[in-house]
Amino acid sequence: MRQNLRVGITLMLRDGPQSVWENGIFQNCFYLAMLLQASPVVSQTWIVHDGAAGPDAHRDLLAHSPAPVMDLATAQQRLDVVIELSAQLAPDWSRAFHARGGRVVAMHVANDYVIDIERIIYGLPPGMQASGTPYDAVWTLPAFEHSCTSYYQHVLRAPVSTMPHLWSPAGLIRHLRAQGRAEVDFDYRPGRDRWRLAVCEPNLCMVKTCHLPMLLCDAAHRAQPDFIEHLRVYNAMGLKENALFVRFARSLDLVNHGLASFEPRLPITDILGPQADALVSHHWENGQNYLYYEALWGGWPLIHNSAWLGDCGYRYPDFDCLVGGVALRTAFGVHDAQLVRYRQQARQFLAALDPCAPPNVAHYGAALQALFQS
Repeated sequence: MRQNLRVGITLMLRDGPQSVWENGIFQNCFYLAMLLQASPVVSQTWIVHDGAAGPDAHRDLLAHSPAPVMDLATAQQRLDVVIELSAQLAPDWSRAFHARGGRVVAMHVANDYVIDIERIIYGLPPGMQASGTPYDAVWTLPAFEHSCTSYYQHVLRAPVSTMPHLWSPAGLIRHLRAQGRAEVDFDYRPGRDRWRLAVCEPNLCMVKTCHLPMLLCDAAHRAQPDFIEHLRVYNAMGLKENALFVRFARSLDLVNHGLASFEPRLPITDILGPQADALVSHHWENGQNYLYYEALWGGWPLIHNSAWLGDCGYRYPDFDCLVGGVALRTAFGVHDAQLVRYRQQARQFLAALDPCAPPNVAHYGAALQALFQS
């Protein structure tokens, strides 16, 4: 078995400001680096940067990195394995890396099947490029097995493995401290007579949009008009300019009764607590989200349709906004009373996502060793 592997994870550094919170891939990169540093089969872990801007232009972003940074040219000579995560590798680079005995893994942590369909239909910049880059393996997450496994295997011509999703509260805690706040400042506080609701879907792809959460909240409001103080829909500034979305929004009682507003993108720590008491969400084939984990870590009521959260939160089925409305009303009725148990369930679930949890370290370590067995 191979030991003392030198492993790099790609990170795209583009021109302009970047934040570790702007998408899940940056967080995934850093959590994976944390895991690799805990693995007995890995001797060194690096973040491999590519893009128009270098590390000096992104000191704030890279300050969150648990591993040092190197460029692609250095990685070509020094590493044994490169995991393509945030920045895609050129075919010639990968072929040269293979020629000197290296291994390349394509790690996909988004629903590329849906994303690529949208990009092709609407003429958007490419997502998962069928570039001809040779891969030794493709790693993905459990949430994408159903929709993406055969897609990856056929297009990328490599075996696909499902890997554990990773999350740690370390980044959230660091962000709170940078704001001058303590961990407990992000804890849910019981006792409000009416709830302020937040919908935080990114509205960039059809797998995570605000439409069904808005319907869900409206269904709850129609059935019980006195418990919603306000609904705030975030990441929605562009939608406000869309005539079809405006027509959709104006069909809802919450909007017509002056109880809804549409907001810009904000950090979750600026939303839950300061502006909202509960998070209402929906996904389509994208059920493992850091947003869910952050809400659960703070004990916030999470109304969701994800099968990947165990018994955590208040789950409704698939696309059923009427049953989702019941789940929201149920959460309002019981959450304060069962808060201690809710927190315990959430923390137990989140502990299984820890990058340094032995089962996760062992799983990724075995996958790395398997790269050299054929």
